Amino acid sequence: MLKSFGVTTSLIKVAIFHGGRLLLNGQTAWAIANVQPGDEVGIEVPNEAANDAVTPCELPFEIAYEDRDFLVINKAAGVATVPAHNVAVQDSLVNRVKAYYQRQGYENQVTHVATRLDRDTSGLVIFPKHRFAHAVLDRQLKAHQVFKQYEALVGGTVAEHGYLDAPIQRDPASFVKRMIGPAGKAAVTEYWRLETVAGASRVKIQLHTGRTHQIRAHFAWRGTPLFGDEMYGGDCQLLHRQALHCQKIRFYSPFLAKTISLTAPLPADLQGLQAQLGLTGDQPK
Repeated sequence: MLKSFGVTTSLIKVAIFHGGRLLLNGQTAWAIANVQPGDEVGIEVPNEAANDAVTPCELPFEIAYEDRDFLVINKAAGVATVPAHNVAVQDSLVNRVKAYYQRQGYENQVTHVATRLDRDTSGLVIFPKHRFAHAVLDRQLKAHQVFKQYEALVGGTVAEHGYLDAPIQRDPASFVKRMIGPAGKAAVTEYWRLETVAGASRVKIQLHTGRTHQIRAHFAWRGTPLFGDEMYGGDCQLLHRQALHCQKIRFYSPFLAKTISLTAPLPADLQGLQAQLGLTGDQPK
């Protein structure tokens, strides 16, 4: 029963052997206990100590939502989601969240991150606040039950609605860049045109797969790269980071028995680019 909520075998082992416990109607129970209709089944896992390998960073971040189990951050462009091993300054969101957890005095000090964005992509990122919440969200992600919607500004004109269906692989000439190629993994991007002017379009995007640089590589492949995306051939005269923002996110919290739906408005730099391009930013009726 617990596994239907995302509780993994390893998490059950933690509960049994490492200071947690399984619960049946509020009482400690064994994993082999018989469960009857109407019974309440639960799990308690021990608190997690901080990872000493992660350096806390006191730089700020914007909280879009927080409850006992989840923290959702509206990430600014230019901030990495996770720390890089080859970078001296550890100022990623993970580093900042660790410092925040310490300031708040939370019992669980491990910074679990469930969704990620590229350094120069802005928008919503989910941090489960304990391993049970992480397991729950991982299950939803694997079942494609976490809804994420992006908004982008691309060069050129796109169809009113369409799919970009092309496999993505690593570019052999680059450690970071991706490309469309037969050796790649299946990748599908769905988009809707929100607005268009000469030389530019504003699009809403939903991913049906989760490949690295998927949106950036797909729109470059179709000849309409994102503004500011130097790596994929975008126009960088007006913006020096890819014009991509994770605007909406939706997931289910079994702890609250409700769906969490969040929206993060476009940041100032993308609003400014819209205005310079002659786009209104209005939502279609």
